[in-house]
Amino acid sequence: MVRINLLPDRRGQAGRRAGAAVEPGQLWMLAVLGAAVITAIGCLFIQKMKESDLAAILADNAVTQGQIDAIGKQIADRPQIAARLKDLRDREEAIQKLQAARTGPTSALLELSRVLTVDGHGPSADRDKIEQLKHDNPAEAFNVNWDPRRLWLTSYKETDRVVNMAGLARDGEDVSEFERRLKLSDYFTEVKLLPGAKIIEAQTKQELFQFALTAKVRY
Repeated sequence: MVRINLLPDRRGQAGRRAGAAVEPGQLWMLAVLGAAVITAIGCLFIQKMKESDLAAILADNAVTQGQIDAIGKQIADRPQIAARLKDLRDREEAIQKLQAARTGPTSALLELSRVLTVDGHGPSADRDKIEQLKHDNPAEAFNVNWDPRRLWLTSYKETDRVVNMAGLARDGEDVSEFERRLKLSDYFTEVKLLPGAKIIEAQTKQELFQFALTAKVRY
């Protein structure tokens, strides 16, 4: 006798339901695992980039530190270099003073000779300045027709570039002309005429003007 089971197979249905329930869980685990792997790879990549950046920064820092060390060495020697430069400048200044002391008085005397020479050229001065002075204030310009033989020096002394001169002249106008020329000269400054007086020369019995003045010399 044949039996037909018309009831549903509960075990088969349970097995199929279990299989259907397991497959989504496995997929979720695979997704999580894949995300973890991708995240790990990304972190490794980022870490590699950061390590490269750090290495570049450390290299730049090393170069900068080397420059700082080199500058530090230069700065450390700076006081010695400054002292040597000062010593050289002091020596140069001393040499210049000695040279000026040797040649300066000679230049001043040569200029004084030009002032008192009958040549019409007058003192050493800027020609344009002289011409402008003749135009603006003729009374301050020197007289090219003046005869320097009307005045002569009896004393010339220089101390620390301060000159004291004394002499005789035919009259006060000759002294004024001499003073004017010294003031225009490039070799004399701060020319100051001191009080003078008329005297009678002992031998010739001629009336003369005795004068004295001070000035500073440039050289």
